[in-house]
Amino acid sequence: MTAAVQAAGTTQNTVLVKTITTGTIAGLVGGSVFGVQMVAGNMLPMVAQMVGSTSVVVGFIVHMLISAVIGGTFALLAARLPGVAAVQTGAGLLYGVVWWILGALIIMPLALGMNDMVLQVGDMQWLSLVGHGFFGVVLGVTYLVLRRLDL
Repeated sequence: MTAAVQAAGTTQNTVLVKTITTGTIAGLVGGSVFGVQMVAGNMLPMVAQMVGSTSVVVGFIVHMLISAVIGGTFALLAARLPGVAAVQTGAGLLYGVVWWILGALIIMPLALGMNDMVLQVGDMQWLSLVGHGFFGVVLGVTYLVLRRLDL
């Protein structure tokens, strides 16, 4: 392997790590904003139940870990999109809605043994959609700002 090939591989790895890190940070910012709504709506004990607890603190930690992972995966997709505010914001909103469907309507009910609630939409789920939408918008905007700052 030549030095040029090794350098190219190192550069690609560095870019990938930077992209995921930027997305993870953006996910934590979005998760913090969504977390305020979750506290207000007393949703965190239900999140905590996914790991066998009912603690608000545990629920918040689980929520933030999920937000970080979702942010990192968003960055892998968003890095391929134009760095335009409308595109990144729209992509974030769409990603938030996708995770509302996957997380709130499918994964969460299954994880809690509430199989009859899969894909059921009531008042709590609509509030969750609003939160996931805000999360996605904040995720997209924050990712774009961090990307432009090139931290």
